[in-house]
Amino acid sequence: MKELRVRIKFIEEVLGTASQDKKLHETYIASKGPDAMSIEEEIEAIGTEAVLENGMTVFPRETIDGKSVPIFWDYQIKGFFKDAAGMLRKVTKSHSSELKAYKKAIDGLLFVEPRKIPITLSGEMGECQRPLRAQTAQGERIAIAHSETIPAGSTIDITIKCLDGSLLPAVKEWMDYGVLRGIGQWRNSGKGRFEYEIL
Repeated sequence: MKELRVRIKFIEEVLGTASQDKKLHETYIASKGPDAMSIEEEIEAIGTEAVLENGMTVFPRETIDGKSVPIFWDYQIKGFFKDAAGMLRKVTKSHSSELKAYKKAIDGLLFVEPRKIPITLSGEMGECQRPLRAQTAQGERIAIAHSETIPAGSTIDITIKCLDGSLLPAVKEWMDYGVLRGIGQWRNSGKGRFEYEIL
């Protein structure tokens, strides 16, 4: 097994993705978790502190040293890897273009630790509102999306464990891709972009 210890530093603000509505989170989002324990854990991580304006997406919280800290879940990093691999497969001679069944490889051969990844904030958390446009049978519809944000300069530390060491070049390629396309919501606008260093 090969391990990479990585520090990610966000160069743009990152938008929260968790619904603050615990019932919605329980019936849809957390139900995608691997087991009942993780469902309860994820619902609890939304916390009463995150009860803000209706419809806002937030960051889950974890209490560390008596302080409520925003977190990422390990599977969000794996989700970023899948997104990056899917796009980079279209690039000739990239490491990702050589992977067969890349989603299964990421799910079964790569592991991100810790499960709850604390975010070290570089300043105050904020909010981001933006319009969402959709073409429907009744014409164009516009709604306002509202998300909690963490500021640029915030960091996370993760460990990536690869059961197949031949995946490491692809993992580094995906991390490099994070400078161009970030993690979290509204990535196509540049939100959630990051730099990284291998520790």
